[in-house]
Amino acid sequence: MFYDKPIFFEQNRVYRVYTGGKLFAGFFGDNSEDSFYPEEWVASPVKAMNKNSSGPKEGVSKLLGEDLYFDDALKTYKQEMLGSRNDLGFLVKVLDSGIRLPVQAHPTKEFSRKYFHSEYGKAESWVILGLRENAKLYFGFQDGVTIEEFKAAVEKSEYDKEAMVGLIREVNVEKGDVLFIPAGAVHAIGYGCLILEVQEPTDFTIQPERWCGDVKLSDYEMYLGIDKETAFTCFDFEHKVQGKVKAQVIEKTEQFQYESLIGKQQTDCFRVNRINASGTISLKEPASVYVVTDGNGVLSGQDYERNLKKGDYFFLPYNAAGKFSLSGNPSIEVIECCK
Repeated sequence: MFYDKPIFFEQNRVYRVYTGGKLFAGFFGDNSEDSFYPEEWVASPVKAMNKNSSGPKEGVSKLLGEDLYFDDALKTYKQEMLGSRNDLGFLVKVLDSGIRLPVQAHPTKEFSRKYFHSEYGKAESWVILGLRENAKLYFGFQDGVTIEEFKAAVEKSEYDKEAMVGLIREVNVEKGDVLFIPAGAVHAIGYGCLILEVQEPTDFTIQPERWCGDVKLSDYEMYLGIDKETAFTCFDFEHKVQGKVKAQVIEKTEQFQYESLIGKQQTDCFRVNRINASGTISLKEPASVYVVTDGNGVLSGQDYERNLKKGDYFFLPYNAAGKFSLSGNPSIEVIECCK
């Protein structure tokens, strides 16, 4: 059955209110240009919360070669796919921003339970995969910013598209950098960043800035149906920016290096690891997602072999954990996303 081996997926580009995606051409090896489809949702069981939805499965990945969506597969074959877990528990995206995104924050679990009836908030992490010239990120309020100043900037953003930028910190980034963005922390992905984002499995974003590039946002797109004053409480004005996360080596051999990028020190919501292999490493994490970020290699198991290249991704079901190996050909870098 399909759940006894790694699962690959059809392309899953998702509509957003910002433009980007040009850097997908170099990563996925296609002919992408900037458009309103700047995100690839990777092995996604999550529906996108777009104002004008294209259908009930928008954002949900479809299994390659199977007439089956990933969310339905996880429910129908829960034991085989997830083991004892109730759900996947995280969402993986690759996104490329052609503009600065609106200043925003994501809800905590407590906020989500109260206002979105969800057990998940949206803590997230970023791994920088590539950059355009003069690319930027924004993370954390400037020292001393008050909620009164924030509200005043929100009102000013109705006619001044840069009214809120002065309230938040600009972060210079390089390829390979890793950041963790806790729920409630103000941030904005700037122009020109190709990012692997691992997050809690929701699409909840409070973005009280009126404009996203040349697109004027509706109140729903800004506040997701919550009144403005309540939505402002999603922002944590006490959060102190902790900076970039330093990788921690878990295991190193002549065959591979296995590192933790996001672990228990940052969050209990998900883990993000990086594999660099010139030889062979067994893939042991059950119900995990793997994204090839550089190089070439081979995925193999009993009576199974598949060549891998940059931009490929797959889900390793519970039933398949420990039964498949990854080998560099001659070398490969892979991001492992798991609980």
